[in-house]
Amino acid sequence: MKRLTPSEVASYRRDGYITVSGIIDEPMLEELREVTDLMAEKAAAVGHSDTVFDFGTGPGPPVLRRIKSPERQGPAYARAQTAEAVLDCLEDILGGPIRFWAGKLNLKQPHGGQAVEWHQDWAFGPATNDNLLTVGLALDDATVENGCLMVIPGSHHGPVLDHWKDGRFMGAVSEPTLDLSNAQALEIRSGGISVHHTRTLHGSAPNRSTKPRRLLLYTYAAADAWPLSGVADLGAFNAQMLRGTPPAAPRLDRVPVAPWPQWDTEPLGRDTSIFDFQDRMGESQFN
Repeated sequence: MKRLTPSEVASYRRDGYITVSGIIDEPMLEELREVTDLMAEKAAAVGHSDTVFDFGTGPGPPVLRRIKSPERQGPAYARAQTAEAVLDCLEDILGGPIRFWAGKLNLKQPHGGQAVEWHQDWAFGPATNDNLLTVGLALDDATVENGCLMVIPGSHHGPVLDHWKDGRFMGAVSEPTLDLSNAQALEIRSGGISVHHTRTLHGSAPNRSTKPRRLLLYTYAAADAWPLSGVADLGAFNAQMLRGTPPAAPRLDRVPVAPWPQWDTEPLGRDTSIFDFQDRMGESQFN
């Protein structure tokens, strides 16, 4: 069913993002919060980064900052991934069959949850067309104070910015003249979502509040967008379909492409997180 108005779709196409309130109801939110608390307890028992949990390092005890592929970690996360209200919004934007791409749950603990530096998701791995987007589902109210997502309107119409420095992938824009003067904060209430285009420049500041900011992030694509790195297992790829029928071949569009990491040879490995790459920068745009 139609979920977004024509003006909301037009706003997304113009600016590269929208927010939508009241997508997830309170019972599902409560379940997601409870499961996340349980996952945090399990992570504390592990105490170090692995294929599921990602911890920040530095002075003091390790702090959980990400749960990787949460849709694989419990049915509550999987239900959120396939929620009809979310998929309705995506179908209005993507315009056809929908394929799931990837998921993570970022946790910003009170008083210093780590920043995510400015970047474009497209720089991590482009596709045959750029009809991809990421949904941020707020488990808590997301505010400027606790490090809500920030975006640069219209940046998805521009180039793929440089995310490399000295031959190493930074996971963040490395260009010294980056203009952030028109950055917009995407403040949303719990149960609402943000939606941003794969080429929209975005980031988020540390959590400087007394409240947590937990954001469930799921990336989806039009079914005819195939990764330029190739599809090793077509059956597994098509198993990621959430709505509609998978096409027999990808759609090729004229889209900007820049070098992306070759994950099989990347020194940090393929199971790391964006934070590990951004640590290479040595400094933050959010200081």
